[in-house]
Formats: sequence, structure tokens, C-alpha cells
Amino acid sequence: MLSTTVHMGSFQQTAKPARAAPGGCEYEDMDAVNIDSMLARFSEHWAPKKIAELNDYDVKIVKVLGDFTWHAHTDTDELFLVIDGRLKIQLRDGDVALGPGELFVVPRGAEHCPRADVETAMLLMEPRGVVNTGDAGGDMTADLEMLT
Repeated sequence: MLSTTVHMGSFQQTAKPARAAPGGCEYEDMDAVNIDSMLARFSEHWAPKKIAELNDYDVKIVKVLGDFTWHAHTDTDELFLVIDGRLKIQLRDGDVALGPGELFVVPRGAEHCPRADVETAMLLMEPRGVVNTGDAGGDMTADLEMLT
């Protein structure tokens, strides 16, 4: 039986939780990440926080409200998972509406603009180093902070 554990620095699937993973961290050293408590630690909008890593991907949470900026990520897809609230992902050929527990993957290179009419909490998964504003840059570009 596999168990899944999220650690503040890695994601591991294990057969026996008391052993060390090859090249990984000790299982007994791992703690679950409580997303709700992480979200309670900040209030700013459009400022993603890294809560874990999965291989070469950052697992991020973010609170959003209002319009973001139109942008694209030429080298990667982008996963949006709504935890609480409602999100509209505006695309050039139509919009995608998401509620709690729903996710959408924006394909690489697709220009998009997230919008939330109510405060919305989300989980994002992107390759390490991806900038939140993609190719657009500008005032909404955020430095990525790690929550521990």
C-alpha cells in the first residue's frame, strides 16, 4: 500500500513510513502541510507562496481578488486548483469558470488572465522558477516566498 506525504521540501510516496527514501529525506522527519493554516498566514493578493516541492515543480498557494494581467508561459503549462472562492480564467477564445475543488490546466503558450470577483484561494503547480506574470512582467510580478 502506498501512502502519500507532503513535506515542506518534497513530496514522497512510500511503502513503509519509517525508512529513508533513496536520495530523499527521512520519513519520520516529514510533516503534513495544512493548506488552511498556511493560507491564514498571509493576506496579500496575487503574491504566491511556495509550500512544497514536487520533483522540479513548486507547489504554491495564493489569494487573489480582481484582475491579474494578461500573460503567457511559453515553456510550460500552468495548473490552477481553486480551494475556496471562484475564479474565472479568461482566455482569448473563451473563459473557464472554476469553483472550490475544480482545476484547470492552461496549456503552454496560451495567453490568459485570471480574475476573481470574490477573494479566492488557489493552489498552483509550476516548474521551479516560473514567474507569475510569465512573459508580461510588470508591477504584478511577485518574488516567491517559501512558507515553512
